Amino acid sequence: MNFRQAEIDGVWVIEPKIFQDHRGQFLETYREAFFKEQNLHYSFIQDNISTSGKNTLRGLHYQKSPHAQAKLVMAVKGTILDVAVDLRKNSETFGAYFSAILNDENRRMMLVPEGFAHGFSVLSDQATVLYKCSSYYNKASERGILWSDPDLNIDWKIDTPVISEKDAQLPTLKNLPQEDLFIT
Repeated sequence: MNFRQAEIDGVWVIEPKIFQDHRGQFLETYREAFFKEQNLHYSFIQDNISTSGKNTLRGLHYQKSPHAQAKLVMAVKGTILDVAVDLRKNSETFGAYFSAILNDENRRMMLVPEGFAHGFSVLSDQATVLYKCSSYYNKASERGILWSDPDLNIDWKIDTPVISEKDAQLPTLKNLPQEDLFIT
């Protein structure tokens, strides 16, 4: 696996080694030892799969402490723009975002650590996204930021996003309660 630190500390883009022949391809999506070699010590305890149509935008979601989640995200079918927003209030990059194209051709994954909001937009006709989580989902800790927050100015690479009613009602970053932010 090839690990590349993103421009925001803690976020990583990971490219697995792909073995391909006349039958198709094989790749490892996770090996704990490879992550530990990069000093990335995560225990992933829950896997989720999301299937969405073109122009769907999911996010920006996170869980507040003590149920914060790190996520390892991969598009197993189709193409997405994966986005992580830094919510660590003492971080030099607080409020900044990093994005990467993940798809079933490049097989890249993005590691989104605790302390970040996460979302993605679907750029292909359909996408199936697999993500590993370091904590179980906890409804009482579920939080989010408005996908169209003008202070974030995220280019989602789609013109007319399809979003949930819940995501349309999320607050902007500057309107988040201070206790929902992360201390680094």
